[in-house]
Amino acid sequence: MLFKNEILRGIRSGAVTLAFRRWRRPTVREGGTLLTPVGEIEIGSIRTISLSSITAADARSAGYESRGALLEELKRRTEGEVYRIELGTLHPDPRLALRDAPADGEELAELQTKLQRLDARAESGSWTLRVLGVLGSHPGVRSGDLCGLVDQEQIKFKRNVRKLKNLGLTESLGTGYRLSARGAHVLDMLRTNDS
Repeated sequence: MLFKNEILRGIRSGAVTLAFRRWRRPTVREGGTLLTPVGEIEIGSIRTISLSSITAADARSAGYESRGALLEELKRRTEGEVYRIELGTLHPDPRLALRDAPADGEELAELQTKLQRLDARAESGSWTLRVLGVLGSHPGVRSGDLCGLVDQEQIKFKRNVRKLKNLGLTESLGTGYRLSARGAHVLDMLRTNDS
């Protein structure tokens, strides 16, 4: 579930409390959370509705200037049902604190196990050490320039960097990425174990 930047600003300010989507099936679940560029949002109730039940107040709560603007966007897709999603409390992105937290002992061993699982599931073989190493050596470089250094297509490379980001090991920059403090520590540990 993606949001436009102006909607994200509304979520951050508390002005946007609803979302409407046309889906074959929901991509979020009631009681769950959604990680966005402005933080982690709690997901309240999710229910199917008819277009005719959407009010002007609903549209404003979803960040639209008018009911017509919201309906126009929902009508762009014809497949699926229309869902009304209540957006709850916005919390800080948990990865922000994680990337500055040192990993010691048991947690370091857990991270290594998670990275080994990522490598084991990859069709093209081990990649985590290569990607961490490239990000450590080339901070702030475009993904299109980095993907060739690890022999991955750009889409796959970006997906893999997101997996590492979810573990608190990388940070997104305006252009490119870099290792977090935690990521640099883990990379040093992996290189030591590899030698």
